[in-house]
Amino acid sequence: MEHLLHNPYFGTFAYYTVTGLAMIVFLSVFELVTKYHVWQELKRGNLAVAMATGGKLFGIANIFSYSIQHHDSIGQALAWGTFGFFLLLGSYFIFEFMTPSFRVDEEIGNDNRAIGLISMVLSIGFSFVIGASLTR
Repeated sequence: MEHLLHNPYFGTFAYYTVTGLAMIVFLSVFELVTKYHVWQELKRGNLAVAMATGGKLFGIANIFSYSIQHHDSIGQALAWGTFGFFLLLGSYFIFEFMTPSFRVDEEIGNDNRAIGLISMVLSIGFSFVIGASLTR
């Protein structure tokens, strides 16, 4: 299997597929830990949810980008990308913990765009830090 990954077309497709499936799984995990329902809120036009979810999507993709660049096998890339995802998830909980005067989930669910923007920037910012740390 590993020799197939040296074919640039097959390798690209394999990494694309694995990362796409991981994104679906990881977004489902985010859906489980948030109090709002992402897809219902997006359908209603909740921009705060769109920004927060977009930041999470970008963050996951960015972490996997670093993971793919720094690891030789698809298994290693997936394992480190998964580890990076859990660190990103932890940063979301830290954000919630660091704001005791309000609930981040409630504010995003109520379309508080300022909180949605900060959530997006935190996810993107931490994804760069996490990704840069994913070395062999």
